[in-house]
Amino acid sequence: MGKAILKIVVGLAIGAGLWVATMALDFPPVFRWLFFAYAILGTVVFLILDAPSMKPMSGVKALTALVVFYVILCTVYIAGASLWPQYDPEDEKGKIEKILAPKRKATEQGKAEELLARAKALDEQAKALAERIKALGGDQAPASQAAGGAGAPPATATAAGGDILKLGEDQWQLQECYNCHKLKGEGGKKRGPELDNIGNLLTVDEIKEKILDPKSWMAEGFEKEYEKGKMPDKYKDLMEEKDVVALASWLSTFKNPSVNTPKPIKKK
Repeated sequence: MGKAILKIVVGLAIGAGLWVATMALDFPPVFRWLFFAYAILGTVVFLILDAPSMKPMSGVKALTALVVFYVILCTVYIAGASLWPQYDPEDEKGKIEKILAPKRKATEQGKAEELLARAKALDEQAKALAERIKALGGDQAPASQAAGGAGAPPATATAAGGDILKLGEDQWQLQECYNCHKLKGEGGKKRGPELDNIGNLLTVDEIKEKILDPKSWMAEGFEKEYEKGKMPDKYKDLMEEKDVVALASWLSTFKNPSVNTPKPIKKK
């Protein structure tokens, strides 16, 4: 009897030690109980080893004992298994969402801040350009000249004492034309042709027409981009007449035949 009590005390001590250890390691409660149950199960096994031998059984009595033993064993295992955390797809999705939510929020916030900063920078550029145009007297140019019609100054002329080419270059940067077109070896993502020789292929008025109506001209070799409308039809709303004239005039000065600027094809 004394040995049995000692084994029970040792088993309980081991179970308590496992409980404390799993708690320190932040194991879920179900696993703490599991380790404690293993310790108690081991204690029961050692107690059974010291128990007196059972009398041999046969026949119906032996069969009944065997069935009862397996019923008890299955009940214990099933009951124990039911205490384990069960896999639930919705629960797992919730855990993943909880992990990703802060990262997604930070990413979205970063994109929003980047877009706001970019919009602010573009707004400042637009204001600076407007002030420059006003200072140069561009808003007082005769209507015929502003429209690029009869009496319009050549590409190398100045607008009311200011450099129209500089205004055109500013528009190139402001409208981010370099995102699709390569010029002077810079920019371009192969969505539009290189423009280093555009001045030998189109006049100021034709370049202006292409800017305002992208479907009016098509670059040879860019049929797919033309059909998909890669060049946006938005500049007629974003740009004033004098801005378009300035940009067209600036682009018309690029006459470098060593660059393979595609031949423009009139479509309208």
